[in-house]
Amino acid sequence: MLVKRGIPASPGVAIGPALVLGSEDFRIPNQFTKVDAVESEILRLRYALEKVCRELEEQQRLANERLGQQYGAIFEAHLLMARDPKLLADIESKIRKRRYSPEFAASLVLRRHARKLKELSNSYLAERATDIFDLEKNLLRHLLGEQREELSQLTAPVVVLAHDLTPSETAGLNKQFVLAFATEGGGRTSHTAILAGALEIPAIVGVGSFLTDVSGGETVIIDGDHGEVIIDPDEECLARYRENAARSKSVTERLQPIGHQQSVTQDGVPIPVYGNIEFPEELEHCRLRGADGIGLYRTEFLYLGSARERTEEDHLEAYRQVVQAFPDKPVVIRTLDLGADKVPSQQKLFFNGQPNPELGLRSIRLSLSDKALFKTQLRAILRVAALGDVRVMFPLISSLAELRQAKMLLHDVSEDLAEEGVSFRGDLPIGMMVEVPSAALMADQFAREVDFFSIGTNDLIQYTLAADRGNPAVSQYYNASDPAILRLIQMVVTAAERHQVPVTVCGQMSSDPKFVPLLVGLGVRELSVTPQSIPQVKAVVRSLAIPQARELAERALELDVASHVETFLRGELLKICPEVVL
Repeated sequence: MLVKRGIPASPGVAIGPALVLGSEDFRIPNQFTKVDAVESEILRLRYALEKVCRELEEQQRLANERLGQQYGAIFEAHLLMARDPKLLADIESKIRKRRYSPEFAASLVLRRHARKLKELSNSYLAERATDIFDLEKNLLRHLLGEQREELSQLTAPVVVLAHDLTPSETAGLNKQFVLAFATEGGGRTSHTAILAGALEIPAIVGVGSFLTDVSGGETVIIDGDHGEVIIDPDEECLARYRENAARSKSVTERLQPIGHQQSVTQDGVPIPVYGNIEFPEELEHCRLRGADGIGLYRTEFLYLGSARERTEEDHLEAYRQVVQAFPDKPVVIRTLDLGADKVPSQQKLFFNGQPNPELGLRSIRLSLSDKALFKTQLRAILRVAALGDVRVMFPLISSLAELRQAKMLLHDVSEDLAEEGVSFRGDLPIGMMVEVPSAALMADQFAREVDFFSIGTNDLIQYTLAADRGNPAVSQYYNASDPAILRLIQMVVTAAERHQVPVTVCGQMSSDPKFVPLLVGLGVRELSVTPQSIPQVKAVVRSLAIPQARELAERALELDVASHVETFLRGELLKICPEVVL
């Protein structure tokens, strides 16, 4: 059993066979073989291995002739390995004694040999692990008849393990067959992680190098609650996780009815809990869990996996679905927050290969630089606003000039629609995301020009602490509990209260139950969370009293180390609402 730790990105636990992408070209469909087929399967293994050896002999001959014997020696080493009788005996033993399929047995044995070489202090021998992986691929190619299964062609449930998944790849995952995924790269609030949460697929990111430690088809546990990838778990571990999964399911079912109850504190203060959505399809998740509206409708999904220019009607139809699903409740539509991290396939189209796209032309800056694109979206938002309680929100505002320019374009579009005689609502509330320190520092001035604030803690943490939220190498610096983040939120809320401007928190921070008492104590009176978090967050709100939350926030602000804040908040949550603590 091997345990790897990463960053929990989407909660939940899944147990299933591994599908390794990136380091393996083939999916092993069957882990076991029938008793009466053992001898025929061993013959199939030997036949495939002999074909590999013949190929290696030919490659050695060509290398000797064209490049010299020193290059031919590379293939000679591969050939010696393929014909090692001990290696063959080890694989055959797995087939006979454990009834493993030849594919699974070969992958298991070869990868364990590779792992031992990688662990050696001798760098030359450690590099030979690559030779073993080449042999594994060649052998699997012959055993499987060169059949490869892509993510879009899955026919059986798997746990996907990959170096990384793009947002568009993640968006295309079929929940029927993808039980969970784990990636070597990525961060807690990378957009791949956000999509995993939206799809409600357990996920772990930022695990670091681990793909070579896993054989295709090997049993893997993905613990999205604690960030653990458990490879080849023993029976005791499997039993424990199955029990935990049953308990988690029980807690979720017990809390589910709370989602449909009023989100109000024990002393009668309403704290609406809205849903964050990426796709219109998530509306059902929000409705079933009792969302009080949509506090963050990310509209970038229109551009995921497609370079086609989206029309006004494309935008309008997508927004109409959401507004019609929540006709009497707030729907906050955020204008395009496009960045190279979200649509890498369109890096050239939108971002011109910027060396540091997080600090470059993205979000509101991109919209303001492409006014035709921006006006198309604004027209659709103004038109759909005639159908319900729609509000518009601008992302990544860093200066008053940006905000004023965006508002001016909205006004221009309103005039255009009026002249055309198109139905629209021109007085819809205008808000802005507070995601960069400059916006927090200037909150008092911004509050004079907007109808509401929404604090996007994901980017606010990233920009304040100089820790790329998608880079696992700096994940230890990315911390929502950092005292600087608490003080910035307090600063924004204080400025907003002075001008009677509502404040919502819509980042991952608001979906974490331990932060809910703190945010309420700091003065936040609206929360927007992932759909699956709605019942938990409402349960915490209903267990709180405002004086209690204020005292908790004051004590948290006295702490000067992030780990101390986190420990304190965990302890307080256990006292306030123990039923949400698994």
